[in-house]
Amino acid sequence: MVLAGFCFVAMTAGVKHMGSDIPAAQSGFLRYLLGLVFVVPMLFIVRGERLEPAVWRAFAFRGMAHTVAVMLWFYAMTRIPLAEVSAMGYLNPIYTTIGAALFLGEPLRLRRILAIGMAILGALVILRPGMRELNSGHLAMLGTSFLFAVSYMMAKSLSGKASPTVIVGMLSVTVTIGLTPFALAVWQPVTWTEIAWFLAIATAATAGHYLMTMAFAAAPITVTQPVNALQLVWSITLGALLFGEGVDLWVVIGGLMIVSAVIFIALREHQLRRAAIRGAVAP
Repeated sequence: MVLAGFCFVAMTAGVKHMGSDIPAAQSGFLRYLLGLVFVVPMLFIVRGERLEPAVWRAFAFRGMAHTVAVMLWFYAMTRIPLAEVSAMGYLNPIYTTIGAALFLGEPLRLRRILAIGMAILGALVILRPGMRELNSGHLAMLGTSFLFAVSYMMAKSLSGKASPTVIVGMLSVTVTIGLTPFALAVWQPVTWTEIAWFLAIATAATAGHYLMTMAFAAAPITVTQPVNALQLVWSITLGALLFGEGVDLWVVIGGLMIVSAVIFIALREHQLRRAAIRGAVAP
């Protein structure tokens, strides 16, 4: 999940570099279309797997939710700073964690709830709602966070029914199809340089989704999702170094709160696993 975070931050920086000259729907479409370069070999694996009809329906539903989320995310990237995009993205783990507890039956202990609450409080410290004006980019990120949470919960539920390769491959195919009509409606000419950038973005994004799906198959979602908090630190750093976005004290304080919560959750989970192993081998 840590490696997936690195890939997603690299993708975010690439999108930020592209700016708002290309419409959000077209940007998302090009990212997924070029990402099919890595997905085509995966389709041969799909042909060899016998999947139930319910799994195919889940692939389609996840693709629809992810399609809308992608368009909203690309739009938000052109309207608000990189750090704010990442900060608002932490509503996603909250939605995901609650959904996993309600619908996937995963345990949610009090200490973990408190730690996740601290992470969200850190994001609120960064955003400071009510103390400044919020624009359409912030509203877009609210929708993005919810829909990505739906997508990630479905990825977790699919992880026991299909291989990570198939799950990532089907996401790329369904989202590409879903974005096609929206992209054609706003299409603008693109240069070869822009295509090269979108290919780099697609490479980072595809690797990130593959690593994330592997993480979902290896650990509960309430453990893997909080690790995403580290992306905020990397996003703040890249925003300051590459895009000249200022870093204030509130951002530093909020980031430290989120990282502290992530470290606590990771240490707590490690302790629980060690205790379970000791109990299993005890005579």
